[in-house]
Amino acid sequence: MITLDQVKIGDALPPLSYDVTSTTVVLGALAARDWRPMHHDHHFAVERQGVKDIFLNSPNQGSWLERFVTDWTGPKGRLGRLRFKMRKPIFPGDTMVLEGVVRDVAVDDAGCGWVELDLTIRVGDVTCTESEAKVALPTSPDDNPWQRHGDDWRP
Repeated sequence: MITLDQVKIGDALPPLSYDVTSTTVVLGALAARDWRPMHHDHHFAVERQGVKDIFLNSPNQGSWLERFVTDWTGPKGRLGRLRFKMRKPIFPGDTMVLEGVVRDVAVDDAGCGWVELDLTIRVGDVTCTESEAKVALPTSPDDNPWQRHGDDWRP
């Protein structure tokens, strides 16, 4: 478990590397109930969409970003906000690498500790997705952001 006092602006999160397969793409689309054929039908993706293969959808990428952040924070880290822009598709056969850097560390008026992150998903030297996240971290070993509600929770 990480606490707010262990985090500094400019800290790099440990990267996460993952080899994307067709199964990765299809199961992510199914989990999101995204039945659009460009996420499961190779011929449709190539012939109708003009891309080289099926590709990761938005909810799939969002879930990878969430996993990346919560792997770093541990079980008491609580995601408050996540925004991302997909710039290039991610295909089976790609090795995606998720990376992040701490942009800001602060405590709000309610005493909740916050870390703002700049995140990316890249394949090789190409940045495929850019993201920003705001995550609550415990301010001490006794603090738990998951117990914050109402006025004490302001992501």
